[in-house]
Amino acid sequence: MDLLKVLSRGIKKSAKPEKSLAPPPKPTNPQLYTDFTIRGTKRKADEALTQTASAADDNVDFFAPKEPTKPVPAPTDDEEKPAKKQATSAPPPMSHDEIYQILKGHKLKFTILSSQVEKKTKVKKSKKKDKKKQKVEAKAADAKQSLYPRPLTSFNELKGTYNVSARLVANLAEHGYRLPTEVQMGSLPLLLNPKSAVADTLDDADHVNFLAVAPTGSGKTLSFLIPTLNRILSQRKKSQEKGNKQSLDAIVLAPTRELAHQIANEGQKLAAGTGVKIVLFKKGMRVPAEASDIEVAQVSDNESDVDEEDKEKSEDESEDEATVSQAVTKADILVTTPMLLLNFLNREKTKKLLPTVRTLILDEGDVLLDELFREQTQGILAACTSESLQLMCFSATMGSNIETLLVQELEKRQQGGSSASPLVRLVVGLKDTAVKNIKHRLIYTGDNERGKLYTMRQLLHPTGTNEALPDMNLPFLVFVQTIDRATSLHDELKYEFPAEAGGSTRVAALHSSMSETARSKIIARFRAGEIWVLITTDLLMRGIDFRGVNGVINYDIPTSVAGYVHRVGRTARAGGAGDAVTMYTKEDIPFLRSIANVITLSEKQAGKDGNQDAVPKWLMDALPKVKKEDKQKLKKSGVESRRGTKAQITSKSAWERRRENNKKGAIAGSRRRGNEDHAGDESEGQESEWGGLD
Repeated sequence: MDLLKVLSRGIKKSAKPEKSLAPPPKPTNPQLYTDFTIRGTKRKADEALTQTASAADDNVDFFAPKEPTKPVPAPTDDEEKPAKKQATSAPPPMSHDEIYQILKGHKLKFTILSSQVEKKTKVKKSKKKDKKKQKVEAKAADAKQSLYPRPLTSFNELKGTYNVSARLVANLAEHGYRLPTEVQMGSLPLLLNPKSAVADTLDDADHVNFLAVAPTGSGKTLSFLIPTLNRILSQRKKSQEKGNKQSLDAIVLAPTRELAHQIANEGQKLAAGTGVKIVLFKKGMRVPAEASDIEVAQVSDNESDVDEEDKEKSEDESEDEATVSQAVTKADILVTTPMLLLNFLNREKTKKLLPTVRTLILDEGDVLLDELFREQTQGILAACTSESLQLMCFSATMGSNIETLLVQELEKRQQGGSSASPLVRLVVGLKDTAVKNIKHRLIYTGDNERGKLYTMRQLLHPTGTNEALPDMNLPFLVFVQTIDRATSLHDELKYEFPAEAGGSTRVAALHSSMSETARSKIIARFRAGEIWVLITTDLLMRGIDFRGVNGVINYDIPTSVAGYVHRVGRTARAGGAGDAVTMYTKEDIPFLRSIANVITLSEKQAGKDGNQDAVPKWLMDALPKVKKEDKQKLKKSGVESRRGTKAQITSKSAWERRRENNKKGAIAGSRRRGNEDHAGDESEGQESEWGGLD
């Protein structure tokens, strides 16, 4: 050791940080928006405090004498009891200004929707009044009532302020949940105890019907699992005193089996040790239900199979008639897809009802109330006959027509005798926008499909020479329009990686025509990092949480704005970063404007100036406007030229494909002729035998 070098070292911190082989620590703050506006003298005082703190951090005296630390005496019995009371006591009350600043800084906006129709009915048109006065009164009637509930700043408040189960709070801490996200910050106080969250407005309401619109990966699953579990635990304490039995209390509906499986796994982790049973509903299961007097119209198996074949983006879960009857499954929370549960309710001649269900949760509620699942969801909602039913709806995108439908459904239930609970909507950030941590990129690949495959190979093997392409790290998801295109793209890319790196096992395709076990295995391998490129349809577009996905590639343009938001939301989860690349050809230009608008709003929300990288101004000005009818056609069927077997993804030229087809036709013709000759020889042999007998 050189003593001179040791003594000549400085005592100040070096400007350049030392290199470390360890990976950088992950961000511990899951919140997306922390834009607080502090005004007046308080801001100057805070700036002075930060300057003095930074100055103190720059100059550190390593040789200063240490202050003697006094041993802390153990608390006595008399001191321990008030300490426990202080730890579980409620935090100091917040003023209206403090609540407003926190909600504004985190971009949380609450609105009461259920009173809208009541206001509209009071306004009557009069011929005597002027049209201007009528418009003013109509706007005043349509004005939505804002709400400012107390936010949840830390999970430590759950036990003391909202009387959440100690075991549930311990499970949250065990799984690393420290700070709530925006949607959890705003939704949990209202769902746990609306009277304490908003003391002035919701004093008479025991519960609220809730609608949350929050970005992808912001923790919506935890927002409805915590209040549901806590309510079941509190009711169980009361029921044990009365001697009541266990019953089905809550149902969670999800559009796909993959999302339902994920919700059930997260719920089982959160409910560990509490005694609450969360069950994933499968074929052949039976849940406690009561038979009604309503007859069910029987549908033939062929009709149900045809309906499911047309639904490529939904679950293919039609029930068989010869299902083996099993014992009734005991569950507190049932997680299922709508078709599977509705088939159980309508399996026999009379419809079954679920009177014990007090909470119905719609995860990805906009698609569950869309045309594809609307009848199924409404059928399950009608089967939940409890007068105190609580309805929760969560999604990253929500149209105004879905909100109107929710208000109408709740009004129907209130007219039928259900309790009049308000419908509160929470919007985090801007509606129908992507997460601000995503880097968007639009890439034009030419007039035909061949340029897409060339661009895809460049993304798999980046060289750094093409500045238009982002430097994406594996793994990433690739979205295509149909099942045929997913299989053909998988055939083209499965040999892109060398055998030393895993070869064809690193690329996989996943779509609805595969079996449930095969899909589960592929998802498990993708989560484990064994698959680097996963090619899929819109089956994995919603709700699936892949924490390690570094990017999303839209090989085919999404069919709607909501489709783009949900697709790119598979990356940049829980505050991380990710890339989103969308390829488009000449056929996609008419439908590109809506997606470009979403990218522009997302970039502005992220605070990026100009947005020259994602959508240049000249491109936005050149994009044509699309009619509403064309948008609806695109949403239902996608780009017409990419449907069917004709729109295969291949790198071969038309001449090579024609030559292969001619060769296959010649082989098939020779086999057919051979079969005909063989059949002729057999017939001649039979005739000769018969002639000998004559």
